[in-house]
Amino acid sequence: MHIAYITSEYASPRVSQAAGIGTSIKNLAVALVSKGHQVTVVVYNQNETACYMEAGVSIHLIAKKQYAYFTWFYYRKQINKYVNALVAAQKIDLVEAPDWTGITALMRFKVPLVIRLHGSDGYFCKLENRRQKFKNFVFEKYALKGATAYIAPTSYAGMVTAKLFVLKPAKIKTIHYGLELSKFTNTHPTQYSKYRLLYIGTIIRKKGVFELAAIFNDVVAKQPEATLTLIGRDSADIKTGAASTYELITSLFTPEALKRVNYLGSIPYSQVQDEIKAAHVCVFPSFAETLGMVTIESMALQKPVVNTNMGWAQELIQDGRDGFLVHPTDISLYAERIITLFQDAVLCEKIGKQARAQVEALFDIEKNADVNLMYYRTFLCYEDR
Repeated sequence: MHIAYITSEYASPRVSQAAGIGTSIKNLAVALVSKGHQVTVVVYNQNETACYMEAGVSIHLIAKKQYAYFTWFYYRKQINKYVNALVAAQKIDLVEAPDWTGITALMRFKVPLVIRLHGSDGYFCKLENRRQKFKNFVFEKYALKGATAYIAPTSYAGMVTAKLFVLKPAKIKTIHYGLELSKFTNTHPTQYSKYRLLYIGTIIRKKGVFELAAIFNDVVAKQPEATLTLIGRDSADIKTGAASTYELITSLFTPEALKRVNYLGSIPYSQVQDEIKAAHVCVFPSFAETLGMVTIESMALQKPVVNTNMGWAQELIQDGRDGFLVHPTDISLYAERIITLFQDAVLCEKIGKQARAQVEALFDIEKNADVNLMYYRTFLCYEDR
């Protein structure tokens, strides 16, 4: 098969942005190539227009472009024309795109289009109890209605999206993101910096960073040697309009806790594993995810994780067995779970091992790539080739 992915992010040094979605697409793309298939990735909104090969994947960058008027229309048409030319020239069998802001709303392809529910603007507005811009809703609904089928990283993400946009649940297939597990090994899981908490993710309200500040205040009050390391780009705050969410949360820390906070900003992906391995406990008190790649990466490296207890997280972690699930607003209980792990090395080791086993069972990209392929094949008519 030859599969094309349209995306605004991809885990490659030449791509201007890559977070969990970019990592998940790369993991799948590389796995499919290793199984003998062709993969083309078209990345829009980039700083340059270029084409290159990386790990057997053909990557096409399309530079950002402003038109005199209706940029939202003409830029989509530019992407559509580019992808259709690739489909014709390279015999691409299927195109996959994300749901975010309905990028494919005005696009038409001569091959099946599958939309993966990485998380639409409508989905996140729903989880955050925000009003969605009407334009974004129209684009996302129109794009989804034009797709052949959908893939959701968790059943929860699929269910919420189906209700929001009135989709047929039978057309949504749940396929988890995956990791190349051979690249996520921790030979010394009992060696870490004691009392070191680690958060990885954008510094943004929906990720629970305001609650994390309150949680860490409680933790430091009970364990003064605790530290908190934050990794991820800063962002503007949607509620206050402030340019820096990190500046907002620094005012929430007690003086004692603030001295124990280390904000690293964005760091190269190659360094993230070292930070995870050095952590005692990883924390992800998010209000809005579809799955959360950093959670399963931490679990793969045998780290005890304290996560949110909201829908998608219940498909990742079995509370009390391979991690803990606590609602981000339950500050006292969240801090209590962290302190429990700080004080019990045996429990940390046990949860870490079970977390690794959970990832091997559910998030192995070698297995999940095969599930993707089987699903893709249901939309192809090879007798016409």
